[in-house]
Amino acid sequence: MAEKVLGTDSSSTATIQKSLSKARPQVDKPKLLPPYKVILHNDDRNTFEHVIVTLLNLTHLSEQESIQRTVEAHEQGCALVLVTHKERAELYLEQFQSASLTVTIEPDE
Repeated sequence: MAEKVLGTDSSSTATIQKSLSKARPQVDKPKLLPPYKVILHNDDRNTFEHVIVTLLNLTHLSEQESIQRTVEAHEQGCALVLVTHKERAELYLEQFQSASLTVTIEPDE
């Protein structure tokens, strides 16, 4: 049995490329969502322990990072917790508010 071998001349390559470009419509790359900052604010209602535990429970931050953010918010008035897309930032905002922490979100410019 003889096998048919496709030729590799330039005309057959061009024909194949033309066929492939017709078969696969070009798709634009998805655009990234604009980043948003989640900012923790100091308040007089919550203890250090509550803030640290909440950060640990709601974010991917380590214990040391959670302590650092808590101390920074206490000393500076606010601390950047994380940067994410808007929908997730809004979710974090609701979750932190449910835990009685003061958090805001803003575009990361």
